[in-house]
Amino acid sequence: MRLAFCGNDNASAYNISAGVLRNVCFVDALNLVPHVFLLFITFPILFIGWGSQSSKVQIHHNTWLHFPGHNLRWILTFTLLFVHVCEIAEGIVSDTQMKSRHLHLFLPAIMGFVAATVSIVYYHNIETSNFPKLLLALFLYWIMAFVTKTIKLVRYCQDGVPFSQLRFCITGIMVILYGLLMAVEINVIRVRRYVFFMNPQKVKPPEDLQDLGVRFLQPFVNLLSKATYWWMNTLIISAHKKPVDLKAIGKLPIAMRALTNYVCLKEAYEEQKVTKDVHFTVCPSIWLAMYSAFGRPILLSSTFRYLADLLGFAGPLCISGIHLTQNIFYPKKNNSVVTSEKTQEFLRNVYVLAVLLFLALILQRTFLQASYYVTTETGINLRGALLAMIYNKILRLSTSNLSMGEMTLGQINNLVAIETNQLMWFLFLCPNLWAMPVQIIMGVILLYNLLGVSALVGAAVIVLLAPIQYFIATKLAEAQKSTLDYSTERLKKTNEILKGIKLLKLYAWEHIFCTSVEETRMKELTSLKTFALHTSLSIFMNAAIPIAAVLATFVTYAYTNDKPLQPAQAFASLSLFHILVTPLFLLSTVVRFAVKAIISVQKLNEFLLSDEIGDDSWRGGDSSVNCVFFSFLENVFVILIIIGQMTMIVGQVGCGKSSLLLAILGEMQTLEGKVHWSKLGEFPMAYAAQKPWLLNATVEENIIFGSPFNKQRYKAVTDACSLQPDIDLLPFGDQTEIGERGINLSGGQRQRICVARALYQNTNIVFLDDPFSALDIHLSDHLMQEGILKFLQEDKRTLVLVTHKLQYLPHADWIIAMKDGMVLREGTLKDIQNKDIELYEHWKTLMNRQDQELEKTTLERKTLRRAMYPRESKSQLEDEDEEEEEEEDEDDNMSTVLRLRTKMPWKTCWRYLTSGGFFLLFLMIFSKLLKHSVIVAIDYWLATWTSMDNANEVRNTDDDKSTNKVAVFSILSGAGIVLCLITSLTVEWMGLTAAKNLHHNLLNKIILGPIRFFDMTPLGLILNRFSADTNIIDQHIPPTLESLTRSTLLCLSAIGMISYATPWFLVALVPLGIAFYFIQKYFRVASKDLQELDDSTQLPLLCHFSETAEGLTTIRAFRHEARFKQRMLELTDTNNIAYLFLSAANRWLEVRTDYLGACIVLTAAVTSITEGPNSGFVGLGLLYALTITNYLNWVVRNLADLEVQMGAVKKVHSFLNMESENYDGYLDPSQVPKDWPQEGEIKIENLCVRYENNLKPVLKHVKAYIKPGQKVGICGRTGSGKSSLSLAFFRMVDIFDGRIVIDGIDISKLPLHTLRSRLSIILQDPILFSGSIRFNLDPECKCTDDRLWEALEIAQLKNMVKSLPGGLDAMVTEGGENFSVGQRQLFCLARAFVRKSSILIMDEATASIDMATENILQKVVMTAFADRTVVTIAHRVHTILTADLVIVMKRGNILEYDTPENLLSQEDGIFASFVRADM
Repeated sequence: MRLAFCGNDNASAYNISAGVLRNVCFVDALNLVPHVFLLFITFPILFIGWGSQSSKVQIHHNTWLHFPGHNLRWILTFTLLFVHVCEIAEGIVSDTQMKSRHLHLFLPAIMGFVAATVSIVYYHNIETSNFPKLLLALFLYWIMAFVTKTIKLVRYCQDGVPFSQLRFCITGIMVILYGLLMAVEINVIRVRRYVFFMNPQKVKPPEDLQDLGVRFLQPFVNLLSKATYWWMNTLIISAHKKPVDLKAIGKLPIAMRALTNYVCLKEAYEEQKVTKDVHFTVCPSIWLAMYSAFGRPILLSSTFRYLADLLGFAGPLCISGIHLTQNIFYPKKNNSVVTSEKTQEFLRNVYVLAVLLFLALILQRTFLQASYYVTTETGINLRGALLAMIYNKILRLSTSNLSMGEMTLGQINNLVAIETNQLMWFLFLCPNLWAMPVQIIMGVILLYNLLGVSALVGAAVIVLLAPIQYFIATKLAEAQKSTLDYSTERLKKTNEILKGIKLLKLYAWEHIFCTSVEETRMKELTSLKTFALHTSLSIFMNAAIPIAAVLATFVTYAYTNDKPLQPAQAFASLSLFHILVTPLFLLSTVVRFAVKAIISVQKLNEFLLSDEIGDDSWRGGDSSVNCVFFSFLENVFVILIIIGQMTMIVGQVGCGKSSLLLAILGEMQTLEGKVHWSKLGEFPMAYAAQKPWLLNATVEENIIFGSPFNKQRYKAVTDACSLQPDIDLLPFGDQTEIGERGINLSGGQRQRICVARALYQNTNIVFLDDPFSALDIHLSDHLMQEGILKFLQEDKRTLVLVTHKLQYLPHADWIIAMKDGMVLREGTLKDIQNKDIELYEHWKTLMNRQDQELEKTTLERKTLRRAMYPRESKSQLEDEDEEEEEEEDEDDNMSTVLRLRTKMPWKTCWRYLTSGGFFLLFLMIFSKLLKHSVIVAIDYWLATWTSMDNANEVRNTDDDKSTNKVAVFSILSGAGIVLCLITSLTVEWMGLTAAKNLHHNLLNKIILGPIRFFDMTPLGLILNRFSADTNIIDQHIPPTLESLTRSTLLCLSAIGMISYATPWFLVALVPLGIAFYFIQKYFRVASKDLQELDDSTQLPLLCHFSETAEGLTTIRAFRHEARFKQRMLELTDTNNIAYLFLSAANRWLEVRTDYLGACIVLTAAVTSITEGPNSGFVGLGLLYALTITNYLNWVVRNLADLEVQMGAVKKVHSFLNMESENYDGYLDPSQVPKDWPQEGEIKIENLCVRYENNLKPVLKHVKAYIKPGQKVGICGRTGSGKSSLSLAFFRMVDIFDGRIVIDGIDISKLPLHTLRSRLSIILQDPILFSGSIRFNLDPECKCTDDRLWEALEIAQLKNMVKSLPGGLDAMVTEGGENFSVGQRQLFCLARAFVRKSSILIMDEATASIDMATENILQKVVMTAFADRTVVTIAHRVHTILTADLVIVMKRGNILEYDTPENLLSQEDGIFASFVRADM
């Protein structure tokens, strides 16, 4: 057939006798002119001139929005493109009814489509290169197009074309669109003045885009890129090459920063205070403040949501349309006259419906994702604003609030970590609140139209079952809360075990404590079972309700209607039920979150209205006399602090010394009186609190505390505080992180760092609150001489010092003595000596008492060295994450890492699944497959049933047949519902079993691990396995696994069903499958990185809040509030940008998978139409294609989540591969005599000991003989092997040569438990566990009360314990904090006595107690243990001068071995030199 523009079947087509414009064909040709003009002009500019066209303003992102009306132009152009598509379709449909081709019907429309596309590309390029003059071409194009279309419209009016004709409608709409685009262009000329004006407008890019650090471009890109997250491509693709870090995600745009949003929210909040009536104060509402600050974006998001929900109904409508029309409409070719389609006829064309369905899906998904994005962004902005608000409040909190317990640190941490997140989540779900009712009402109306009354039965089933969902949701929340309580208790116990693991092993008590943890774990698992049951019920309801609703509806329909059920009705209503179920389920979640949000707002309100400290107006008075009355300090007094002098405040514990200091700093509530400052008071002060407070930062940052670094001054300060030796021990010197997340320092080390901070600051006034309390005598003297007298006095700084060390009183220029909250005396030491002789004498006796302070410091350094010793192996543990593939060459390293990053950890998944047991695994897989087969069978049966009815057309007289069909349908549906329950239960059950087994194995492995493992592995790392990782395994993996398997199987069954209905679909599936593979591959890697970034940026933020609340007085005294605020804003923004990028990545994925889903729907529709009218299965294919769009992105998201969560299983497994101690011996426990060791004779024969096979020996060929009942002292310098020898008795270290024989039995042949349970030891650090005193003395519950009281009497604790409520059952708090160190050590002595062992080992037991307690200990050892063998590892030599035998060690060898008398007589001996040094 020859092609002709006007067709060659009508001679009058080229007739222009009635006038050129009366010819249809000519008018159509005229419409081609503007499009050709545009293409002709723009192509050369687009393809040739672009590279050379340099930008006027240097911008780094090609995304800068320049011209006015930008968004409107994009929306109009997209609408124009859509209308062009309709015009093309209408032309083609009209053309199919002609005898020959009429190109003029659709060619101008095709050219128009191309021109519109080019126009937007052209515009985008002009805009990004900022060259507005080129817009003239577009302006001319819009004018020409407008004119030609208007001519066409006028022509139709003259010809009397009715309005119902589609062609008339399309032309009319186009005239409006071209007119509007012309108006947009005129507006650009008006604003930017690029032509027709003398002075064009100069434009600068937004501030954000001038900043190269801003990488989050969503607010700046064009509409298409905004809708599809195209700008995210670079980040997601680059994540494949190298991990995404903080540098890659850059900074937040200004509008999203916490400070910007804080200002908005604060203004809205404060405004209410002003506007409220003056007469009665109503507290401002946070809800109102949130609405006025963030109302607009929420409304925008809700609008998007409404549009998406309405477009969602296009699916069912098109399914029913395609079905109805497929059987009726097949075009006939007979016309030779050009006719036009009527609108209704046009919409009945199946292909048109398929394309419309595709476009509706694309739009619906775009709007939905836009709605999600806007709520997420608003939620994040709100959280940033709330955090800043809470932080500012913390900085102004009154100290009494915290100390009086009105506001605990826990509450503040909850506000930050929980309440703000609750509000953020509420905001995410907010649009659902008002979108859901609309969706439900629309759905029910459409169902009623399709099926009549029987639809209402189905809807009623859904509505009646929805409250059950809410009930389950509330139960879930309760179960989660009780699980949390148990898991906190379990963690507390685990933490105690890990802290006291050495003692537990030495006393062979691991199993007792392990059982206690297992008991709590069982309670936790019971609670988890409830949680799992409700989770699976919730999943079951989700899956079963649609089946039940459909069953009720169709059975009712079959029995109440005479007409058979049409496939169109059946599948359209099925699709509607799927749409209806979603909002009803979400409703329970939304309501739950709304309730939580209301509670959160109440808590926030209480916090924001709590007391604040007064303002600083008292600073900057002119006199230096301070007269103050305080709420804490009961009496009136006038005190004087003189500039440039040292004032000491002394007095008993609790007499108000610290309170006075805080009052001067303005931290106390002043009842009356004032503090007057001289001019000095306007500057910040330095302050070291009684309880040392450190930042999570390096040692250096803690000391300089925001001041400029001065090397000389820094060195002077560290020397004055004797910090250098401690710094040298740290792995990275003063660049080592300390504080909560860093290395734990001892109290003395922490205190000296705080004093160093106060000294380093260049301030005129220094307040030190009891800086010597945790220091030993040498350090105190050194600090006094070097730090205070030399460093501070030389600078003529004013110093106020609170202290208990009265020996320093002579150094004071002024002394304030306090008693019971009032000043007893003040003046110089001489004044007091003259006026109050009694007080002076009392002081004198205290000053002269030889300060028997222990060597705390050497001990602290020793523990620090022990903690630092094993750095090398910590890294080994962390490296185990990089699985076995690491053993490749260095060259391949990068590619290996990349391969590991993109690979799913299948091996770990398999380990997890099998740890739940093979039976459950098989049951889960089998029930899942069966359930999905049944669900497919239900739909398949529905398709055959409706097709058969349709084929018979007239209802069969045989009623049995229809009854049979209904019966089969009911049976299948029932089976489907039951299987839904079974599958959801098996997954949860399997997850629980896996969690139970993994935790059990982990606990047993850890508790039986060698002591070296605990020395080498940081406590936090082990605890993390029991807290965060166990929590993920318990609660997060099962639902992710369930969701992943469900969505994967749904997608697979859908693809199978479509392919069965229309085999041609498989051809189209190949490219779609490839696209899907790449999308998920790239997304998973980027998502994992962004998730890690989000987690890792959250911790510093939470730490900063708790840190600030703890160090409030210090921060305020130093006047560093602004610096801390700035830090908080930075940390919040960093966390927010990570979360924003994670959310944008999720949107990126969902938009792509949704578009893929839409393509699947289009191909399924087109292939099924082309195959011809096998109507039942067409509907089935389309229904399944529509479900794919919902589930594709869940497959990828769940896969990505599972990959991250499997990291927890991997970490737990890395501990499960550890070597345990060998607990079995050659002897059976029954072969060891009951009362062994009876005598306490010890032979050490040629003993060699090392900590691990690959390390050097720490004891070399040691020989010794200890007679029964001897008291033996072992001494030597640090590292000489004394402690290793004591550990060797318990086989805590590897004895690789020689042996120890106790009472004739070689200890290496004994089972470990037997050996350790028969010996006693008192350790250097006194360890008590939370529980009763009875439990601490005798966890095995073997002893009578009399025996326990006897032990307490011997340890001189009997009276003290009797005075406690409950006596032996009195509670010990965690770590024994409610007893002093000395009392704790005496409890340990009583514990050793309770175990009637003939051998007692004391490992530096007196190192950390005062002289009085030490004397008690020595006396007890001599009397109560007179008949037992006692081996003392001595820290101070004078404690072993009374021993029967002394062993002096050096570098693992015995140097001297004799009685103390003999050794002392050798003047040049090592022992003699030790004793001289210790005197």
